[in-house]
Amino acid sequence: MSFKTIFIIIVSVLVTIILMNNTDEIQFWIFGNAKIPKLAVLGFMFGLGAIVGYIAGRPGKRTNNDNDVEDNDKEPIERGNNKENQLSDEDREYIS
Repeated sequence: MSFKTIFIIIVSVLVTIILMNNTDEIQFWIFGNAKIPKLAVLGFMFGLGAIVGYIAGRPGKRTNNDNDVEDNDKEPIERGNNKENQLSDEDREYIS
């Protein structure tokens, strides 16, 4: 198991334990007093935090700038039967 999998399992177990031990109702102000279970408030906040963390943690889109690589650094691509000469008989048989 990878570290990520173990971490997700541990966090899931801890969240479940915390939520199940906080099932009583609390008076909560949402533009007026309302009695809401702690379970709902904690679950909503955990879900919101998970969504925000996922959005903040994913890699952004990279723009492709032509100025990053100079044209002189590019090697010319040779086309033709060069690849066929590098293949072994076993490779040619597998491809066919």
